[in-house]
Amino acid sequence: MEREPMRIREGYLVKKGSMFNTWKPMWVVLLEDGIEFYKRKSDNSPKGMVPLKGSTINSPCQDFGKRTFVFKLTAAKQQDHFFQAAYLEERDAWVRDIKKAIQCIDGGQRFARKSTRKSIRLPETINLSALYLSMKDPEKGIKELKLEKDKKVFNHCFTGTSVIDWLVSSNSIRNRKEGLMLASSLLSEGYLQPAGDTSKAAAEGLSDTPFLDLSDAYYYFPDSGFYCEGNSSDDDVVLKEEFRGLVVKQGCLLKQGHRRKNWKVRKFVLREDPAYLHYYDPAGGEDPLGAIHLRGCVVTAVEDMPDSKKCDVENNLFEIITANDVHYYLQAASSTERTEWIKAIQVSKTVARASSTADMTCI
Repeated sequence: MEREPMRIREGYLVKKGSMFNTWKPMWVVLLEDGIEFYKRKSDNSPKGMVPLKGSTINSPCQDFGKRTFVFKLTAAKQQDHFFQAAYLEERDAWVRDIKKAIQCIDGGQRFARKSTRKSIRLPETINLSALYLSMKDPEKGIKELKLEKDKKVFNHCFTGTSVIDWLVSSNSIRNRKEGLMLASSLLSEGYLQPAGDTSKAAAEGLSDTPFLDLSDAYYYFPDSGFYCEGNSSDDDVVLKEEFRGLVVKQGCLLKQGHRRKNWKVRKFVLREDPAYLHYYDPAGGEDPLGAIHLRGCVVTAVEDMPDSKKCDVENNLFEIITANDVHYYLQAASSTERTEWIKAIQVSKTVARASSTADMTCI
């Protein structure tokens, strides 16, 4: 009896259509020998399958301008397949597992996770992913600041000089010239993003080096809560406050519509202090479709949805009830993921309440 291929990883990714230039969220399953993608997680048969034997993977893929966290899988028949993750760490996890699955097929071996950690660190090679996590460390990493230039305020960002200074002080490099090469690699891999005209021009090839060791060249970590504001009205300032908080969790969930009661895949970004849960169209669009203010909300697991079609509900439901009594129903991909989201939301609203109490005490 033939053994079924092991499921290595599964979850929502946005996939570019093969015939049309459209991007749609898909439930993607990585097997030992291929990648299957489904219109819905509950579907029994996939819409397509990409064999991994003879395939190559390219990440990051920057062929689509503003689309970040994209990777390209080229099948043996030279057909390109493009997938977009919700955030940087998710993209890296998919790419790492796909690369290993391809290597196992080419070497005639079975996929085994135990060897993954040992293979990450190569001799005389800097692990950019590990370095990125160190740079983001709240206590020992690079400090995110509010910087001002050309009548614009850049929030949650830092200068090119501070990046090189940190690399030197952490003994990651021997001199600033090496620092420029390493920071340029971090930039090209998507671990750093340019903010402002000076750094953007350099990143686009209008300078001798893509990364600038300058105090007026600004950069930020992807998904760190970065935003830029100019001389805006009071209404704009209030709106920007929603994005001031640090991103603590993100990913794709199913959300039920308020009117039609249908379920759609949405990318959710959870911020704390102030606590907001913004949701986006995962197939595109930088502006959120909506925001859930979490201060004073109630979040609980839900086991049944009597007003939904049975085929649309796969358990792992939870509900958010805002202080204004607006109900949001969401579905996670697994019970573990549901628990993680509920805990993260509860912590975020607790932080918001504590922050509010501290502000009142100061008054």
